Amino acid sequence: FKNVMNQFEKVLELVSKYCNKAGHDIDHIIRVYNLSMELYNNESKLQAINKEVIELASLLHDVDDYKFSSKEEAESLLKTKIILDTLNIDKDISEKVINIIKSMGYSNRLNGIYPETIEGMIVSDADMCDSIGVNGIIRTIEYAVYKNNKIFDRYVFPKTNQTSDEYKNYKTTAINHFFEKLLKLKNLMLTDSGRKVALNRHNVMVEFLRDYFIENNEESWLEYLNNYLKDL
Repeated sequence: FKNVMNQFEKVLELVSKYCNKAGHDIDHIIRVYNLSMELYNNESKLQAINKEVIELASLLHDVDDYKFSSKEEAESLLKTKIILDTLNIDKDISEKVINIIKSMGYSNRLNGIYPETIEGMIVSDADMCDSIGVNGIIRTIEYAVYKNNKIFDRYVFPKTNQTSDEYKNYKTTAINHFFEKLLKLKNLMLTDSGRKVALNRHNVMVEFLRDYFIENNEESWLEYLNNYLKDL
């Protein structure tokens, strides 16, 4: 596995068996991979980075996502390990990939856990960046529909200070999700390249929310957004 492109189609085929749910499908995987490569190209100008680790971690990061897997699979990364074995990945590379995936995600960040290697930082930033911006908006709505959650409830304001367990189990609306997580992500980037991408995508979400509240004559929510951004 000297070059992920030699087995790229095989990897996608294996991953697509597990990554096929709303907002967490193979299109999301490919976008995270492509953005990871973009961030790698920028960051590698300044430091030595293992490209293979980034390629694998970006392609496999959602295989055992807790939202669509059993608790045992999510905690052990069972399916991820099976794929790595199927691809005959060196043990050292596999361990690095597993450690990255175990430390990624917003729920981990709420517990103070995040990737500490530059490879992990790049993949984490790419994954979070795909949660915001235009694709982030689409994914949020897709997931809300998939979970039979409301898009918006004018009478229920966001719960913005959640613990990791609350975040995992709290039933929310699509609009509230922006305040409870997505608008916070630009401040959680770990690389300079990721921060630049995140800022642009953050601004797209802000404009979307402004227009949404204006079109629906939700003055109280527009005021809530403005105050939230000041505190942010």
